[in-house]
Amino acid sequence: MCGIVGYAGSRPAAPILLRALQDLEYRGYDSAGVAFLSNSGDDEPLTVTKRQGKIANLVEALDANGSPKATTGMGHTRWATHGRPTDLNAHPHVSCNGEVCVIHNGIVENYAELRTQLREAGHTFASETDTETIAHLLEDRIREGASLLDALRKTTQQLEGSQAVVAMSPSEPGVLVAARVGNAGGVVVGYADGEMFLASDLAAILPHTQRVAFLADGQLVRIDERGAQFCDSAGVPFEPETREIPIDPVSALKGTYPHFMLKEMMEQPEALSDTIRSVATLQPASLHLDELGPVNDRLADINRVVLIGMGTSLHAAMVGRRYIEELAGIPAEIDNASEFRYRKPILDERTLIVSVSQSGETVDVLEAMAVAKKTGATLVTICNTEGAQTTRVADGTVYTRAGLERGVASTKCFTTALAALYLLALRLGEARGRLSQPEIEDHIQSLLRIPDAAARVLKDDGAYRSVAERLYEAEHIMFLGRALAYPVALEGALKMKEISYIHAEGYAAGEMKHGPIALIDRTFPSVAVATRHALHAKMISNIEQVQARAGEVVVVVTEGDKEIPASADHALAVPDVAPLLEPIIATIPLQFLAYHIAVLRGCDVDQPRNLAKTVTVE
Repeated sequence: MCGIVGYAGSRPAAPILLRALQDLEYRGYDSAGVAFLSNSGDDEPLTVTKRQGKIANLVEALDANGSPKATTGMGHTRWATHGRPTDLNAHPHVSCNGEVCVIHNGIVENYAELRTQLREAGHTFASETDTETIAHLLEDRIREGASLLDALRKTTQQLEGSQAVVAMSPSEPGVLVAARVGNAGGVVVGYADGEMFLASDLAAILPHTQRVAFLADGQLVRIDERGAQFCDSAGVPFEPETREIPIDPVSALKGTYPHFMLKEMMEQPEALSDTIRSVATLQPASLHLDELGPVNDRLADINRVVLIGMGTSLHAAMVGRRYIEELAGIPAEIDNASEFRYRKPILDERTLIVSVSQSGETVDVLEAMAVAKKTGATLVTICNTEGAQTTRVADGTVYTRAGLERGVASTKCFTTALAALYLLALRLGEARGRLSQPEIEDHIQSLLRIPDAAARVLKDDGAYRSVAERLYEAEHIMFLGRALAYPVALEGALKMKEISYIHAEGYAAGEMKHGPIALIDRTFPSVAVATRHALHAKMISNIEQVQARAGEVVVVVTEGDKEIPASADHALAVPDVAPLLEPIIATIPLQFLAYHIAVLRGCDVDQPRNLAKTVTVE
């Protein structure tokens, strides 16, 4: 889940790389580094600067030493896997004789075996990382006379696991090469006039160009300022598909907001509107899920749906299961993607696999999709990133239109994923003849009211801050919900853990009496999601049970509810919306609660410790 970036052109590379690393810092911030190939015979051919900690430490080190003028370079921001977060373990890594330099995203699963072989051959290692192994392997290939691209191609064949690798060498000035192996973090190639870019993420490239190509599994690329040459794992050249990415780079800026997370929460009405209106119209009432492609013709024959995801996306999948069962009348189940591929799932050509992944690069989801694909099942992905790996593996896609999300804790990508899952469920119900045209029209009308309802929820910031001031010193918080509010409770607890570092757990409220109630006392607050259609009467009983043990209770209720607020300590009201759409609206107060508590506790909201935005290693 590290961030990688490379540049070859005529401009000084340092400011370009540093800006890109700042844009990628959400992918990892244990350490960062840059390497430059000199374009002057008077300079050292290869210079490397790297520092433990955030990008600011790297910038300070470069400023102190004088920023290089080189026009070729690469940079890396790290989320530690092999080796502690130290200066030595930071990327880039250089082979022992300085003949090659490497940055890397992924895990070399057989690195210990390779390292032993290399040491026996006379190589010495400076770091604890698996990545340095790649640099030494490349050096051996170059000494054998291989070009840098061919050296990388042959080296990747020795590596086990999923990798994204970028390398450069003084033997080929002005050149960068990259490879993607398996389902580790992506490699995107950016085209501009007289310069080329490489990165793990569009965020690093969009400030400079919107014309890009993506590497698939087993593909490699060589870039210099004149352009790019591609080949497959056998060395056969090919021309990739290039595309224009319609994203305004300015949208990635925080603007007047103190944190990306707050900005992205405030963008939810627009993101929801864009997602819904991209596929649904009212006059006439119709659904246009064009990105499903040929899957549209198969939906009538689907008799089972399996939804997979991780973290926030898994919670979205839990809601999606209910949507599909109720709107399409198809048996549906959910599975944690990281566990899915380690059992023997029973799938066939009438099974629909729905993966949920905001980045489209989550390795566990990609590996689960690979397992499903071998069975002949139909694959659809819910994704926020155009051209991401899940969209290339899947048979069809439903895009969320949330725009770039920089905060590690997902907000607008979660709520838009719920909207996308609802739209997919409607399309399934339509294809199977379960929903009539008037019913589809009613559902679309309900969906189109959601952005306005979300905007109303955003106006209650003072109420959220007030409750946060009551809870921010708590050491534990329990989140409770029933029916469709249960995944909301899980998501609320996850947000609280992610950014405030408070231990929080989400429970189906009916489960509370089977153990968790033993934890309740006056120091252990609870947050109950008790909207109108979330088994309201039963939630009243659960709330009373908490209060009987002196537990403080915050409730999320539907506007106009007089009964539950009267018995709770604090009430946060949300607009009355269609029953199935309550999770979208009920989630937003929990996002704000986690955000304000994190701010009050002095936490790093956008880059919480030990986390990264895109998980590309197991």
